[in-house]
Amino acid sequence: MQTLPVFPDLSGASVFITGGGSGIGASLTEAFLKQGAKVAFVQRSDASAFCDEMQQKTSNRPLFLPCDITDIAALQGAIAQASEAHGPVTILVNNAANDQRHATLDVTEDYWNWSMAINLKAYFFAIQAVVPGMKAAGGGSIINFSSISYMMGNAGYPIYTTANSGINGMTRSLAREFGPDRIRVNALAPGWVLTQKQKDMWVTPEGLAAHLERQCLKDTIDPEDIAGGCLFLASAASKMMTGQALVIDGGVAVTG
Repeated sequence: MQTLPVFPDLSGASVFITGGGSGIGASLTEAFLKQGAKVAFVQRSDASAFCDEMQQKTSNRPLFLPCDITDIAALQGAIAQASEAHGPVTILVNNAANDQRHATLDVTEDYWNWSMAINLKAYFFAIQAVVPGMKAAGGGSIINFSSISYMMGNAGYPIYTTANSGINGMTRSLAREFGPDRIRVNALAPGWVLTQKQKDMWVTPEGLAAHLERQCLKDTIDPEDIAGGCLFLASAASKMMTGQALVIDGGVAVTG
């Protein structure tokens, strides 16, 4: 983990992260723990070993709540559990997503519903669950992870890019709706982040070389490279920033 700036207002904050035990989400959990935040996260697979690792590395143990985010009752129940343990969630990070490749002509209605349930629907209902507590607390920060894939018009996962675009529309609408309550809603759009999943499933030497050629910055993007931007959006350092999409992609989207 790279050295990140310290945001004093994040110490003691109640943070909830979806998919917080692997990939980008694991880096976000670690980054918030190092700020002294109280972090709860959900994911389907067991994250007990990850929690042990985080306690050893940061002296701050996260609260792991097993959950399939497509089960809205379970997701909102996990948020209620986190709020009971740590106080009302004032920072929500909607991070969990699935960019499984698919062809338009192969998509069934069930597949569409499954993909949208993960990549868009869960975001909305997680936000719905945290808003009352944020209002009572006098404000909060919601960070919705999107992707540059919809900006680039990438083929190969049309439902995923549709959801990404929807996330940005939802972010803007909710920023307007809840701004009077001092609840900020922003999106964060990473480029091609080389998580272990990406390396295992999608990265090829040729594909990576072609992508790096399109980046202004020629370094690969690691999960840790996304954490600083997320901390910034969560903290009072961005207190007058809402309805925005922060892009961390090495400069791909600006060059096309």
